[in-house]
Amino acid sequence: MRIAYRVLAYLICALVMLQAASHAWASAGIALFIGEGGTLDPSAEGPPPFPEALGFMIHGMNGMYAIPLVALVLLVVAFLARIPGGVVRAVAILALVALQVTLGLLGHEMTALAFLHGVNALAIFGVALWAALRAGRTDAVEPRRSAVGVA
Repeated sequence: MRIAYRVLAYLICALVMLQAASHAWASAGIALFIGEGGTLDPSAEGPPPFPEALGFMIHGMNGMYAIPLVALVLLVVAFLARIPGGVVRAVAILALVALQVTLGLLGHEMTALAFLHGVNALAIFGVALWAALRAGRTDAVEPRRSAVGVA
């Protein structure tokens, strides 16, 4: 279970990196599209006017579904792994992810929250990395007890 906990925590780090990369890709694409004279018409039907718009879809689906699911699974595994402090770190990650989704959704209406969305992403990455590294430490292992009660 300790390995599963570490893998899930590192997976959250990787998914946060995918979030940053996909949004940067889409932002660069939209800037180039507008810089070349393109316009964004919200009433237009059809495919996005620039291929990098796929980055926004990746960012949205990863942030709304993949990361919250992995964070929830991490919490379940944390209870089973019995890593000292593991549950607390998993709860912190899940709480930060819930805040992240909220900031992402509300950031479309209040752009200052979008700024906090970026800052909170760094917090998620940091706590997930901390959780993974702490789970790998051998001194963080609880002592095993024999079946007869003698340590």
